[in-house]
Amino acid sequence: MKFYVHTTGCKANQWDSYMISKRLKEKGLIPAPLIDTDIIIINACTVTENAERDIRRFINHARNINGDAKIILTGCHAQVYPERNFDADLIVGNYEKFNLEKWVHQKGSYVENARIIPIEKSSIDGLLPAGKTRFFFKIQDGCNQFCTYCIVPYARGIPRSRPIEEIIEALKALKMKGIQEVVLTGIELSLYRDPSTGKGLSDLLYELENSETPQRIRISSINPLYIDDRFIDIVSRSCKITKHLHIPLQSGSDRILEKMGRRYTRNMVVDIIDRLHNAIKDVAIGMDIIAGFPSEDDSAFMETYRLIEIMDIYYLHVFPYSLREGTTAASMTPAVPDFVKRKRVQALRQLDAIKRKAFYMRFLERRLKILPEGKKYSNLFMKGYTDNYIPVYIPFKKNLVNHFTDVIIKELQGNILLGRVL
Repeated sequence: MKFYVHTTGCKANQWDSYMISKRLKEKGLIPAPLIDTDIIIINACTVTENAERDIRRFINHARNINGDAKIILTGCHAQVYPERNFDADLIVGNYEKFNLEKWVHQKGSYVENARIIPIEKSSIDGLLPAGKTRFFFKIQDGCNQFCTYCIVPYARGIPRSRPIEEIIEALKALKMKGIQEVVLTGIELSLYRDPSTGKGLSDLLYELENSETPQRIRISSINPLYIDDRFIDIVSRSCKITKHLHIPLQSGSDRILEKMGRRYTRNMVVDIIDRLHNAIKDVAIGMDIIAGFPSEDDSAFMETYRLIEIMDIYYLHVFPYSLREGTTAASMTPAVPDFVKRKRVQALRQLDAIKRKAFYMRFLERRLKILPEGKKYSNLFMKGYTDNYIPVYIPFKKNLVNHFTDVIIKELQGNILLGRVL
């Protein structure tokens, strides 16, 4: 039996799909292209309405490409909204998804409403996914923060974490397989706790510094409340942890932050950003922003806009507020009209472009180290990322793929940085 896995959503989902594929291969199933498979597995996100739209579009596409294949919908969408099956043949929840071989011959919906979901055992063996320059490794799952807009705690269950010894063992295996950069992912990394000792994320990062791991360790996203002096000190002194932090700010208005259930203020975030820049040279800081949360008036939006204007950050990920049934915010009023959301998203994305360009300009004529990836652009260039997550384009040379390469940043063409290999 042949299978194909399609993934939407967060970096933790990338790991989950790797584990789904690995498990199926161990049980004798064979990975195959979409057009030539017996089973199509969709590991689907449900954080926004757009995520649902992506599921529907892919299922329609898959039916057109391969009408005989069985479609299995799993992941967070299947867990929270199993009734929205978009004509899939089988619905399997997060509790069941790592044992899909038990369900492939079934039809219907099999979703256990479980808040306690064990974290899967991580074993790094067999073939790694294509594009092996960067590997997403999940060290934590679940969340109990219950921000008022977020459906994820209902989809992923209560927090649980991978033991430190298991993480060290897995990262050693990744290094032996030639992985140069690993991204530590989780649903809420600030909730990481070693199951036996209670050690947190900072303790883990400290231990990884002197362990056998890939050369680069990147942190996918970190709650601003977790960024204390010890965390900053560990990152600033590290030779492995990249100088790139992605912080989910969500709003720059204290009133909106309180309605969102976020437990920090704008002034706390400003202080964190200042301390990061004082301690870490060339640190790159990205932020998530939600535009159009219920009751966000023009004044609250401008508080967010002006805060981002003055903060020394690299980029934004901007999302329009998306109502999720089952969350507290779903019943909040007044709702922000869609056309207002779109205008605010556009304004913030224009600000994002300004921030990115300003950050890039700092590095013109600077010598930086990139990790080139194998994908070709315009059949001439390849891209590699610096330690602080700057994409640099250089002429394609196959022998540079997955090898750290020194470059000089020569020019900015539009929004693309061009480098010269040294």
